[in-house]
Formats: sequence, structure tokens, C-alpha cells
Amino acid sequence: MQRKASSNRFPRVLLFPEGTTTNGRFLLSFQMGAFIPGYPIQPVVVRYPYVHFDQSWGNISLMKLMFRMFTQFHNFMEVEYLPVVSPSQSQKEPASIFAERTARAVASALNVVQTSYSYGDMMLLMKAYEMKQENPSSFMVELTHKDLDYRINTMEALEFLDKFLSMDPDNSGHVKFEDFLEALRLKPCDLTRKIFEFVDFERNGKITFKQFLLASTHVMRQPLFQRACEFSFAMCHDGAHDYVSREQFACTVSQIIPFTNDEDVAELFNMFDKDGDGKIAKPDFLNCLTKNPLLIAIFAPLLPDEFLHVSNGLPEDATHLLC
Repeated sequence: MQRKASSNRFPRVLLFPEGTTTNGRFLLSFQMGAFIPGYPIQPVVVRYPYVHFDQSWGNISLMKLMFRMFTQFHNFMEVEYLPVVSPSQSQKEPASIFAERTARAVASALNVVQTSYSYGDMMLLMKAYEMKQENPSSFMVELTHKDLDYRINTMEALEFLDKFLSMDPDNSGHVKFEDFLEALRLKPCDLTRKIFEFVDFERNGKITFKQFLLASTHVMRQPLFQRACEFSFAMCHDGAHDYVSREQFACTVSQIIPFTNDEDVAELFNMFDKDGDGKIAKPDFLNCLTKNPLLIAIFAPLLPDEFLHVSNGLPEDATHLLC
């Protein structure tokens, strides 16, 4: 792309920085591909004036879109070329700032709101539609918002959305304590309440997808998270084998969570034992904690002191790595 953009021998490179189609009432955050090379940008805005049917919105099938367009006498489209936007010459301008200036010009021309929603948010929205959620827009979290502590990629967000939807959120997109524990195969106790309160920082007694996503990625991005996962596996097995048996797993986690019967322990064990062979290999163990980072709190009280250096007001006998 950079080679073509830098040479007049090639046609101008046409890119769609939003990466998807919206209803035209707001502007998604631009993706960085068009701005990283640092060449001048010719913004172009497209409008679809309509009375009865908005053909710009892509949340319908192609056949329905064609049928609705064919049943209208006219389908209008307006194309407007905006002034060229060039990267700052006085100082090396980051691609994100260049993209922000260009997006501001486009939003002004369209007279729409410029948002921190991204292509990833649209993927979350479509996933919620597919899962027949009553309010799909409640699962959009503004993945590119500047106040986020960590960058969250789209695939991670979609995986966490799958987990959150398995908790059976209500019509408003909230999950209660009991459903949260059921999805994570945990039982009520002081530790699991602390885990839930860590996610429910507003103390509403229920959590949203955004809270669950931010809490999970916060834990996963901790510098010692991967080492903590490795130590947790080491604590569960006796060193004689390269896997954790059901008995070893039950012996370890029962020190922290008061399971009332073997079936409760088996449910949590099966969450780690993906291939169902009755033992947890190290890759499966680490993969489960990566996909469910809040579960590291189960093993946190047994970790060496080197993992206890971070505190955020949580009790020292529980969720050290959730801070």
C-alpha cells in the first residue's frame, strides 16, 4: 500500500477507514492503515438521502436490500470530496493523531457525532444480534476509547462476549452474582464474592459486559499474569507427571473454595480438561486461565510472596492478581 501511495504510476489507493457500514448517524473510529504511511489523505464522504428506506445500513440480507431498493422509484447517492488533509510537517505526527484530524473533518462534513466506537464494536453488536439479545447495542464498549488502560483486540473481545453471554444476561444486558458463578463453575464464598465485587466496581449487584471485559483484560495484562498461571499449574501437580489429575486438582482448589461435593469440583475440573481425558495437560490449564483470567484468583492465595506486591484495597488472602 505504501509503495502504491508513494508513486504516481499507480491509481490512487481507495480505503474505507471505518471498515464496515453503519446507519450514517455517527462516525466510527478510523483504522490506522491509511494513516501509517504518512501521505496526504483525500477524504470523501458519501450520503444516501432517503425517505422510506435507508440502503446504507447493512444489518439486513442482500436479497432484502435489493428488493427494497427495487421497489423505490429512485435511490440517491451523493459524493463529496473534502479538502486534502496532510500530516503535520513541523513534527512527526503519530498515525492516531492524523486519523483523528481526518475523522474530525469527515464528521463535520456529515454533521454526525464522532465516537470511540470501532469496527470491533460493530462485530460485538452483530454477535449480540446473532445471539438474539434484546438490546444488542448494550454490548458495544468503545474499544478505542482513549481512557482505556489496555488495548483490547477484536478477537479477545468476541471471546469474552461468548463467555458473558453464557452467563445468561437479562434483557438490559446485566448478569447477577449467581449466574456469574454458574458460568465460571464456582460456588458462593468470600473469595468468589470478592471476584464479583472486583468486576462490579459500581456495587450494583450485577455486572455489564463492559465491566466484565475490562476486569478480565486488566487481570490478563498484568506483568506477572503468565508466570502466575505457570506457578498455579506447578502447585496443582506432584511433578511426577506433566499433567494434573482430578484428585490433585480437587486437593488444591478445595483449600480455597469450600466445595460441598465431588460433582461441584468435577464441574470446575471439566472446564480445564477440554479434551475430557480425565487429566489437565499444561497447555489446557494455561489456555483455560487465559480465556478465564478471573479464575487466577482461585490459586492466588497459594502463590509465592513475589506475586503479592500489588494491592488495590482487596484482602491479602484472596485476589492479589486482580489489582
